[in-house]
Amino acid sequence: MQTILGAGSAIGTELAKSLPQYTHSIRLVSRNPVKVNESDEIYSADLMDSEAVKKAVSGSDICYLTVGLKYDKKVWKRSWPVIMKNVIEACEEHNSKLVFFDNVYLYDPDHLNPMTEETPVNPSSEKGKVRAEIVKMLWDAAEKGRIEALVARSADFYGPGFEKPLSILIETVFKPLSQGSTANWLGGDSFKHSFTYTPDAGKATALLGNTPRAFGESWHLPTASNPDTGKEWVEEVAEAMNQKPKYRTVSTFIVRLMGLFMPIMRENIEMMYQYDRDYIFNSEKFEQKFNLKPTPYREGIRKVVETDFQS
Repeated sequence: MQTILGAGSAIGTELAKSLPQYTHSIRLVSRNPVKVNESDEIYSADLMDSEAVKKAVSGSDICYLTVGLKYDKKVWKRSWPVIMKNVIEACEEHNSKLVFFDNVYLYDPDHLNPMTEETPVNPSSEKGKVRAEIVKMLWDAAEKGRIEALVARSADFYGPGFEKPLSILIETVFKPLSQGSTANWLGGDSFKHSFTYTPDAGKATALLGNTPRAFGESWHLPTASNPDTGKEWVEEVAEAMNQKPKYRTVSTFIVRLMGLFMPIMRENIEMMYQYDRDYIFNSEKFEQKFNLKPTPYREGIRKVVETDFQS
């Protein structure tokens, strides 16, 4: 049995699509789980409830923690440490390996070009401090021999099938351009910015979880190299949509104003440092180890447009 804790999230869904290559027993766990594959077992549980998590993990060889909490630093501070504690204890009790899907918020803002698995941990944001705390919890448990674990980390992500505002690129570039409106690029438009394609992330996370030698390490999930600048991202998306590449750059002050109407923008204020410098995510370690190449940006953009923005 392989179990996804946080099924229904952007990565959890893509992961569920990839796991049948490795197992016929997949359990999807969330408050309101929905099958991805016909044979999936669905299990409703609140990950804040330790006993519920233990029951959800029971019988699992591998657990994937991919939950996507509300993008709110108060929610993260309150919920993430509890969830990680509950999942570690459940995996320890049931002798389940743990794969944690993580982001780059814990990295030092002065070391974003490039980001590798060796990039220093020194978060400047409140959400980044939460991520650093829970990753430390995971590695402390692993070092003490309580669990086997690995971290699968991605950059900001984009991909097809987003029904909720979970991708800043989809929200600020794809959606406005699809409506013939003006895209909004956070920060400066001359900086390069990496994005991980969600189907690649799901496929790679499944591969890591089913590779025993991958445990005990952090892995950057496959992400195309040489990313576009903000201006180039807008131009590429507009071209794929046959739209004019209209956009404006958005300062921190404007983000604050937009946050009055868009919660995801309000929560991005403390993350604006990611857009005032090159943000380049390096996945060479994974690519060389597994010979799995990421989807090129132009191809990923085309697939998103074909899936979500063509009637």
